[in-house]
Amino acid sequence: MRLAVAATLAALTLASPASAQPLPPRPPTISVMGTGEAELKPDFARVNVTVATQGETIAQATGANNTATERVLARIQSLGIKREDIRTANFQVFQTPQQVGPDGKEVKTPKFSAHHRLQITTRDLDGVGRLAGEILASGDMTFQSVAFGLDKQEEGGDKAREAAVRDARRQAEVYATAAGVGLGRLIEIRDGSAQPFEPQPDMRMSMAMAKGAESVPIVPPATIRYTANVQLVWEMAPKP
Repeated sequence: MRLAVAATLAALTLASPASAQPLPPRPPTISVMGTGEAELKPDFARVNVTVATQGETIAQATGANNTATERVLARIQSLGIKREDIRTANFQVFQTPQQVGPDGKEVKTPKFSAHHRLQITTRDLDGVGRLAGEILASGDMTFQSVAFGLDKQEEGGDKAREAAVRDARRQAEVYATAAGVGLGRLIEIRDGSAQPFEPQPDMRMSMAMAKGAESVPIVPPATIRYTANVQLVWEMAPKP
């Protein structure tokens, strides 16, 4: 039995080099990186606010925060925002950091702080400035930021990818024509990133100037720009 197994292995070893076929050489290729953009009108704005309270105990800090949050929710809804368009983004309770006065002495503060960050979604893009003004005028919440977005985020990325593929083909055709060759079959596609690129408004100056103002000068972007890139590889072919 051992002799039979050994003979079989020897036969396979001798046969392997003969049966192995050399890989065909890879044909010459043209590889390009295409970039594309797409601009779509935003569908909504998200405003982030924080409700901050303090207390000598965790229970006092959170209890005060619950009360303040209820007032905030009532005020926001009175502005025409639906309850389902307000959600908790983050809630934290922590020990209040030590504070020092101008004289270098420690300022006595409550031991605990509670921060409740709320995210407000509105489709009234022209009314975002008024909403921000109402928030700034409130003593219960602090304005944090505003961002604009699309209902179908993938739509912007897909349109940018399509534009990137068209750009890659255009480049490849330019290279092929200049080199006196043709484009053969497409043999490789490597997806790159596709993401929105829309600088968000810097609200620091507005917040400093808008205390008591009915509205903050927030101008919604006309479009949100998406960018994408893709690498495509074609085989070279004889010039048509």
